[in-house]
Amino acid sequence: MLKSAILLAASALSGPLCVSAQDKSAPTAIPAGTRQPNFLLIVADDLGWSDLGAFGGEIATPNLDSIANGGVRFTGFHTAPTCSPTRSMLLSGVDNHQAGLGSMAETLQPDQTGQPGYEGYLNDRVASIAELLHQGGYRTLMSGKWHLGLTPERGPAARGFERSYALLQGLGNHFGADQNKAWKAIDAAPTYRDNGKLVTYPKGRFSADYFTDRLIGFLQEGSKDQRPFFAYLPYSTPHWPIQAPPEDIAKYKGRYDAGYEALRDARLQRQKALGLVPADLTPHDWQDVKPWASLTDAEKAIEARKMEVYAAMVDRMDQNVGRVVATLKALGRYDDTVIIFLADNGPEGNVIDAPHQAVLKPEGKAKLGIDNSLGNIGKATSYLGYGPGWAQANSSPSWLVKGYPTEGGTRVTAFASGPGIAGQRIATGLLNVTDVAPTLLDLAGIQQPATFGGRAILPFQGHSLRPVFAGTAAQVRQPTEAVGTELFYRRALRKGDWKAVFLPKTGSAYPRQGYGTGIWQLFNVAKDPAEAHDLSASKPAKLQELIGDWDSYAKAKGVVVPAPAPVQGETKK
Repeated sequence: MLKSAILLAASALSGPLCVSAQDKSAPTAIPAGTRQPNFLLIVADDLGWSDLGAFGGEIATPNLDSIANGGVRFTGFHTAPTCSPTRSMLLSGVDNHQAGLGSMAETLQPDQTGQPGYEGYLNDRVASIAELLHQGGYRTLMSGKWHLGLTPERGPAARGFERSYALLQGLGNHFGADQNKAWKAIDAAPTYRDNGKLVTYPKGRFSADYFTDRLIGFLQEGSKDQRPFFAYLPYSTPHWPIQAPPEDIAKYKGRYDAGYEALRDARLQRQKALGLVPADLTPHDWQDVKPWASLTDAEKAIEARKMEVYAAMVDRMDQNVGRVVATLKALGRYDDTVIIFLADNGPEGNVIDAPHQAVLKPEGKAKLGIDNSLGNIGKATSYLGYGPGWAQANSSPSWLVKGYPTEGGTRVTAFASGPGIAGQRIATGLLNVTDVAPTLLDLAGIQQPATFGGRAILPFQGHSLRPVFAGTAAQVRQPTEAVGTELFYRRALRKGDWKAVFLPKTGSAYPRQGYGTGIWQLFNVAKDPAEAHDLSASKPAKLQELIGDWDSYAKAKGVVVPAPAPVQGETKK
């Protein structure tokens, strides 16, 4: 892009903090002569906070590292504890309990079913960022995992994407080996739509490769289209089942033989050296993880192999990001493209060896042709997750993993790069996935309307990250602004440096074996990002303040949680 265009794009970043239907100061259009930026939004599925080299990892991720190190890395970016609630907030800028994913569609409980905000798909109370950008003159493209509705009227082709290739469910075999009668018989076969039409995934192609192929194809088709584009690339890697091309797995042979404790220690040291965490930080204790030294040689071999495959998945995703970047450069569109990358939640800590539909069925794995033997791990016929040890190493230094509102479940890898973004720095402020949609609309110079498609829509609840991008502000929230979270009845409330967390004792729909104390805990996450020191006893007034804020949040957003049990001696009224 010409130097003048770069300066114009950068100057466009000095406007209002938050674009919403109520924000009358927000621009309604880009000034004459200014080109609207393109947007490339990349999402990794279940990526660990420390997986990428730019965040302390040892996996080969040169393409993502180059973007991250050249742009701004975020150390306080938060999502929902799992994928579809995060994606609903990402695309709408609205809390998941109002956008339709108050819980995952697969885990709705009887008291949640039929309640507003628990439809299990991106509902009509919101407009997707693709719908708004498309209405504002953008060419909108998507390739990858959707997880926001299975029916044609709820798919990406109906929610603003003029070109789309989508895996509709939350996961699929990465080589397409789960589309036969056996998988369909137990409702474990995925669904794919190509521009809204049902299709069969090309068996044998690795998911990250094929999703990238399709997005590149969409970009090349529009090479002469003068409109700016919004390209959404939500990979299904490195979500289980952990599978990868053999040549990538071979790169990591023996790399993880020292175990997950050694991996966490090494990554934490690199994080400290990179300035991502305090130099004196102590990570949170392990939860329900067998010490590596207690494993047998056979167990160690299997565990090490799992991490080798997982690393290969991340590596392969990075290679494909490199292909997209090369395409944008070849088309002359790279320099005017804002790139935002994030993970959808923390790493997966469940013990997984088959789809949940087959776990309790006699010979369930055998009927599906699943072979999890050491020599087969990573191939299309294997079906494993990598387990709690590697997951907690990869969420280092945080507490717990995917499925929890703790930092390990919700603080994710995220960064941005492109025109108007002051680069080569780290931003530490509290950011939220709801901030992405208002940011994109703000940078495009488009004001969010009060209605879309003849219906009223909720205003954005996130904030534009424009000042953080430009380097003029560290964060977009005042210390008095409360940000609530809930999923699977697990709760958290963040307010400034303080965070309250409630994990019920009872089991949950996800993870399959829950962990919790049944009491509210309090942390100062500015000083203790590992949530290792509960301050509820020494700061009872602050804890009660945050609990009250969470109650207000829950009421405002329509959160459905079980009523508290009556205190002993009380009578029900």
